[in-house]
Amino acid sequence: MYAFLHMRHSLKYFNKMRCLRKRSAVSFLGVLVICLLFMNLYIEDSYVLEGDKQLIRETATHQLNPERYVHTFKDLSNFSGSINISYRYLAGTPLPRKRYLTIGLSSVKRKKGNYLLETIKSIFEQSSYEELKEIAVVVQLADFDSVWCEGMVQDISQKFAHHIIAGRLIVIHVPEEYYPVLDGLKRNYNDPEDRVKFRSKQNVDYAFLLNFCANLSDYYVMLEDDVRCSKNFLTAVKKVITSREGSYWVTLEFSKLGYIGKLYHSHDLPRLAHFLLMFYQEMPCDWLLIHFRGLLAQKEVIRFKPSLFQHMGYYSSYKGAENKLKDDDFEEESFDIPDNPPANLHTNMNVFENYEASKAYSSIDEYFWGKAPSTGDFYGIVFEKPIKISKIKVVTGTEDRQNDILHHGALEVGEKIVGSKKGRKCTTYLRLGEFRNGNFEITDVEHKVLFDINCMRILVTKSQKEWLIIRSISIWTSQTPNQ
Repeated sequence: MYAFLHMRHSLKYFNKMRCLRKRSAVSFLGVLVICLLFMNLYIEDSYVLEGDKQLIRETATHQLNPERYVHTFKDLSNFSGSINISYRYLAGTPLPRKRYLTIGLSSVKRKKGNYLLETIKSIFEQSSYEELKEIAVVVQLADFDSVWCEGMVQDISQKFAHHIIAGRLIVIHVPEEYYPVLDGLKRNYNDPEDRVKFRSKQNVDYAFLLNFCANLSDYYVMLEDDVRCSKNFLTAVKKVITSREGSYWVTLEFSKLGYIGKLYHSHDLPRLAHFLLMFYQEMPCDWLLIHFRGLLAQKEVIRFKPSLFQHMGYYSSYKGAENKLKDDDFEEESFDIPDNPPANLHTNMNVFENYEASKAYSSIDEYFWGKAPSTGDFYGIVFEKPIKISKIKVVTGTEDRQNDILHHGALEVGEKIVGSKKGRKCTTYLRLGEFRNGNFEITDVEHKVLFDINCMRILVTKSQKEWLIIRSISIWTSQTPNQ
């Protein structure tokens, strides 16, 4: 009897402790990195240095600081190898050569609507013949309904036979036996059980797709199976990648919606695949991607506008629910990313907080914000090398601050540069025109300006009480001038 009472008392104690533990749960990010560190400690003990072992022991008893310990994920995680699963080729064969970009799509049977064929069609139709040589499209049919898969393969093979023959299109499938448990999972965020199963399987689908595509190209972009593409999107992507040379990035985003238009280095795909598998039941894939990016030390979103990809589906793949989301930054025709050659940026305006001058010249979605400017105030650009310009476009104000525009201003280009490297400026300026309704745009600049351009400046010609947002400065160059 005493033993029985003692056991009941012990059970109550452990239940109480269990509740306390739930209330004091460590943040997801901390648990995430701790799991990775412990996993590597036991899997590859010989690789971990004594100092790193001590760090791991410390993280077991202290709240984790992601910024301090982010290197451990990069240095210690042995996620460079592929996941050991077998893929079925439903259409196409292994690529004969490595490409520049792989476009990955994962698709399942929908209760309403099917947009996969239109998505594939858009990818190919919006690419030039030269661009087609540099891309590979991998479609994963991730539904366990074999009849649906066979029907989709027939449709894809009939409509895109020449792309399959040319080695540009591959259709794959992973048998159900390779999937982890999908029933009875944790119901995080109080999601219904079928929703948890859907998003958890989707994480595994993406992990298997990423794993397959890891060695097919230099870069990889993820699309959903209900997307429309901008014309010549590959050329735009290449231009952005070139502009980011020398800077560190994990993910570049070409759409603000879901898992659409997210670009990665292919060498990061195995790590991302393992990451999605490890936490497949925790949360939706687009949330996991935010954590993945942060763990690899990219703190901010790097998103480019206009968007290159648009969501076109009306019905979601989850229960056929309505999904009318649209990317209002999408432009389908005549998409052209500016060159914005390397330059030093400066202003004599009073800058608000951290909205510094460089943010107006970036192709990322950010801007310069200065307090009420006065006559003679300026925003200056000094190019590292003399350039020939074909087109200039400047946009001020934003949708939610439509009055923070340049009400009275002009744009000028300059030559005859003087001064030291940090204090360089032009001595002569030529005015190209005035701002109208806060915006400025001019084409054929190379025919209007006879000299090689060293500087460009936005000049305030009349004081204003409103603050000034310079949302974007876009410069297109013609050819490299003679030195």
